[in-house]
Amino acid sequence: MSITLVAVVIALVLGHVAPTLVISLRQYAWYRAWLEWLTRNTGQGAAWQGRYGIALAMVPVLLVVAILQWLLDGPVYGLVGLLFDIAVLVYAWGPRDLDVDVEAVIDAHDAPTRRAAIARLGLTGEAAALDGPALVEAVFRNALERWFGVLFWFLLLGPVGAMLYRLTVLAARDAWADLPPANREGARRFKAALEWPVAQLMTLAMALVGNFDTVFSTWREAGGARFALDAGFLGSAARASVRCELAEEAEEYAEEGMVQAMRELPELRDAMSLVWRILLLWLALLAVFVIGGWVS
Repeated sequence: MSITLVAVVIALVLGHVAPTLVISLRQYAWYRAWLEWLTRNTGQGAAWQGRYGIALAMVPVLLVVAILQWLLDGPVYGLVGLLFDIAVLVYAWGPRDLDVDVEAVIDAHDAPTRRAAIARLGLTGEAAALDGPALVEAVFRNALERWFGVLFWFLLLGPVGAMLYRLTVLAARDAWADLPPANREGARRFKAALEWPVAQLMTLAMALVGNFDTVFSTWREAGGARFALDAGFLGSAARASVRCELAEEAEEYAEEGMVQAMRELPELRDAMSLVWRILLLWLALLAVFVIGGWVS
């Protein structure tokens, strides 16, 4: 079994067994402090103030990770390198486990608790209302940032790729750290470039595990066929796929002469189910590659 399969399983299990522990370990205060130190100690004309300034912050960190990745690959038949790879992927995963946060929204029994749970998915203010399509899009946006983006770049570059994606996501967040405007805009554009191929592969997997025609037509209408660094087509395809699946479920109940069971937040449940199916398809394909000897 490949390192990636082992590491992903461990990351998911830890997120369920010890969510408080992994959240406490996935801390990036050191990175925020490093970014703000650069902002305070560079002049207006420095490269840090420009669009590509974020590279100055990430390169030293990634260089350390790359050196450790190279040095630890050989000792004890690669076991040390395996443990390092797993540790980095678990650290870059999340920072919160997605399905735990989704279940918290579903299980909330009062409005304040539910709003707080929805806020963990990135929806606040008016957007935090129980709007099915908005919740579906939030689930897939979080799936991209928490799971699939990290997994994709880990597959391509190892621990360096996982850390590259996580550090970029953090730098691109509003008000996460005190960054020059041009610097943050550069981080957002780089994040969009890292996420575009991941969103394309997620949409393809969604079509394979869901309604292919619905997903494909929505993907094309939303501009997914254009080479533009915008992953908005993923949310559009997810909303259409969930809507189609719920309609098919209602039709099946009607054909069997049954009254459809009333479920709270059915769009949210179906969206999380769809995300799980996509992840399982990714891991299944990876397992096929491992068995075929194409990856280690």
